Amino acid sequence: MTTERAEAFDFFGPRTLVGPELKPGDPAPDFVLLNNKLKEVRRSDFAGKPLLISVVPSLDTSVCSMQSVRFDQEAASLGDALAVITVSADLPFAQARWCGEHDAKNSQFLSDHRDMSFGAAYGTYLSDFRIESRAVFVVDKDGVVRYAEYVPVAGSQPDYVTALEAVQSVL
Repeated sequence: MTTERAEAFDFFGPRTLVGPELKPGDPAPDFVLLNNKLKEVRRSDFAGKPLLISVVPSLDTSVCSMQSVRFDQEAASLGDALAVITVSADLPFAQARWCGEHDAKNSQFLSDHRDMSFGAAYGTYLSDFRIESRAVFVVDKDGVVRYAEYVPVAGSQPDYVTALEAVQSVL
């Protein structure tokens, strides 16, 4: 069942987010996303490993770019103990270009452009614009959400300190 909820978003006022609002303790929904080589990536590909999921509206905006660079840098310091992915509705080709321009190589950049099913499952699908809303999730090795932050204003950064504390708690 798909749910809709109003959420503050600074593109012309409140907009509708599609999907549930996940909370700590919820099972992390399955997903199928595309990497920049057009290969499908599933949540099950990360089974048995903690996962940080950074969700951004578009890599080609300044706040999304800063968020993506920050988490990619954090991924470098955490090594193989954690999988880090960034999800957007950008085309895989645009994600590949952005990764090359920003030397992003410590995390995976995955696209939900095909059907926005990740956004609908994680409650980040901003249907008015067919993009993702900014969010951060930390999922433990058993596939349980341990941290969920929905950033209600598009131009705001997520709470990096709290998100990274949540990462440390699942390592």
